[in-house]
Amino acid sequence: MVGLERGTVELSPYCPEWKRRYEAEVERLRSVASDRLLDFEHVGSTAVEGLAAKPVIDLLAVVGSLDEAADLVTTLEAHGYEYRPEDGVADRLFFAKGPRTNRTHYLSLCERDSECYREAIAFRDHLRANAEVAAEYEARKRELADAHPDDRDAYTAAKTEFVERVLADALDRE
Repeated sequence: MVGLERGTVELSPYCPEWKRRYEAEVERLRSVASDRLLDFEHVGSTAVEGLAAKPVIDLLAVVGSLDEAADLVTTLEAHGYEYRPEDGVADRLFFAKGPRTNRTHYLSLCERDSECYREAIAFRDHLRANAEVAAEYEARKRELADAHPDDRDAYTAAKTEFVERVLADALDRE
C-alpha cells in the first residue's frame, strides 16, 4: 500500500513494494523531465529495509541548479505533483504527488552539494547501516504516531530532536 491523507500519521510495516514504486516513479520522472533531473535517490523511511514508515515514497532528484530547476514546477504540476514552496527547507524545491486525501510521493529537487542532499543521504545510510538505531527510530515514530495521528506537524516536531541527534552522528562519521 502507498498513500496517506495529508496531515495524518499512520505507519505501515516495511513493504518491498515501496522500492518498486520508487523505481517506477523515477522512470516516469525521467520521461517527463528528461536530462534535467541528473540523478535520483530513494530517501526517507521507505528507503530503509525493515523500517516501518508512513506509506509515502520520498524521492530526491538532483538538479544542476535550483534557479534553473524552477521552470520544472509547471512540468511537474502537469504530471500530478503539487508544488509546496513554503516547506521550510531553503535549498530545495518540494512537491507532493496525489490528492490531499491520498499523498503517494514526496519529491525534493536539490543540488548535489546542498545541505538537503547531504543530510538526506547521511540519515538514510546511517539507518541502513545501524539496525539498532533504526529500531530505536521506529519505536519513537510508533509512539509519536499513536500520540499525534491527525497532526503531522506535531509528530514531525516531536521527532526532531531524535533525528538531529542521529544526523549529527551520521555526519560525524562521514
